[in-house]
Amino acid sequence: MIYEVRTYDLKPGTVQQYEEGFGNALKHREQYSKLAAFWHTEIGPLNQIIHVWPYENMDERARVRAESAKDPNWPPPSNGAILRMNSEIWIPAPFMRPMGGDQALGNIYEMRVYTYQPGSIPELVRRWTDALPYREEFSPLAAGMYTETGNLNKWMHVWPYNDLNHREEVRREASKSPHWPSGAPGRVAQENKIMAPAAFSPMH
Repeated sequence: MIYEVRTYDLKPGTVQQYEEGFGNALKHREQYSKLAAFWHTEIGPLNQIIHVWPYENMDERARVRAESAKDPNWPPPSNGAILRMNSEIWIPAPFMRPMGGDQALGNIYEMRVYTYQPGSIPELVRRWTDALPYREEFSPLAAGMYTETGNLNKWMHVWPYNDLNHREEVRREASKSPHWPSGAPGRVAQENKIMAPAAFSPMH
């Protein structure tokens, strides 16, 4: 299984309109493969939408994208709203539950992306495998995966929360655990964003 995470930077003031157009056209795109998640940013880099598509492998991705490109109803019209587009392929960690389906996990999601020194990811995954059960005593993991193409040595983890107060409570309590954070070595950069799911997002 792989996940394509597509991040679009939109012009200010166009996020709601683009999201509505995407939702209206989604039924046509999902004839070929299902959407896993759709968010827009609330805190961090603003005016972004993030949509996540699962595929069995790169061959399936190529086939689905070729088929959907022939559909006159896809992609949805952007009316010039898209400034930049970024696509990355991510590999789920062995402990990650599949994204998508009908998962009512939270009203907001925090996406944290860390960059590590080359060769660090296998040890990171090992330590997370041991530590994650302790962290999930407080809230579930929505995604934990690493890059396969593009910018390598990146680790993404996504956490759902009821609201920002719930996030603060969970992070405060989790930090008291001697098993968390995982303490994986080699981190050289980190970033995060707070996102809200679209009404049509399978993960909401």
